[in-house]
Amino acid sequence: MSEHDQERERDAHSGTATTGHEWDGIKELDTPLPRWWLWVFYASIAWSVVYMIFMPAWPALPGLAGETDHTRGLRDHSERANVAQAIEELHASRASGFAALEGASIDQIENDPQLLGFVRAAGEAAFGDNCATCHGSGAQGAIGYPNLNDDVWLWGGTYEDIRTTLRYGIRSEHPDTRFSQMPSFGRDELLTGSEIADVADYVLSMSGRAGDVSAEALARGQETYDIQCASCHMPDGTGDRMQGAPNLVDQDWLYGSSREQVINIIHRGPYGVMPAWEGRLNDATIDALAAYVYLLGGGEEAEGAANGPTGR
Repeated sequence: MSEHDQERERDAHSGTATTGHEWDGIKELDTPLPRWWLWVFYASIAWSVVYMIFMPAWPALPGLAGETDHTRGLRDHSERANVAQAIEELHASRASGFAALEGASIDQIENDPQLLGFVRAAGEAAFGDNCATCHGSGAQGAIGYPNLNDDVWLWGGTYEDIRTTLRYGIRSEHPDTRFSQMPSFGRDELLTGSEIADVADYVLSMSGRAGDVSAEALARGQETYDIQCASCHMPDGTGDRMQGAPNLVDQDWLYGSSREQVINIIHRGPYGVMPAWEGRLNDATIDALAAYVYLLGGGEEAEGAANGPTGR
């Protein structure tokens, strides 16, 4: 024990020397760190030096990092290069599957177990990366975002229809996008509030949802519907796929089916946008994604595309 330690005051209970610091009568003990902790600390310092020598460690140092923005280390390790290599290997492993998919019809895909398995895997991955944000991880959709598991399609549900929708989008900036626009009847003062309410009641009556509404209100609503809405949604309310106009007589509603929701739809005229994936995804990925969406359960046979529009 040094002479300095002998001169320092010691705690009466523990026998440990104090540092000489005192706060409100509380004296600080000069307790040494545990030896195991010190050895771990020293080992960490030694490990950091070894790591710095072999692995990328320091930001750019003039004359040391060269043309890179960090020291490379003796191993020249790069996670960026590893990821790039993994992506290349993934593309290579999928090349044969995408080659088999090129030009294949949906019947050929469904009748080839190996190709079907590939399409489900590749399509699911593309869907999760690009579509699930809006349509949900299970493609169940939400208010304003279509459910892709059912058989309700605004623009057609064949494999070709789905592929076209994916490629060009809906109301996107692509010159070949699918486009339709419902007027904002209330916001642009095309109809009065009472006229909108009457039309909403009449539209709801088409699918048996009108509730307790007078015959006079329904008659007024039908008259306004025939003038303002029938050209797109058809006089019988079955809609028109060529315009993306929803069917109003079924039980599927994209923006909600309550009276308040229907009134709001007529008032503001919804304007949903789906991006065009051409240029963002390659043709093979779009094909796989279209087949995946088709196979979710709601796809239509090609000859059934003209059986009448559905959807909302």
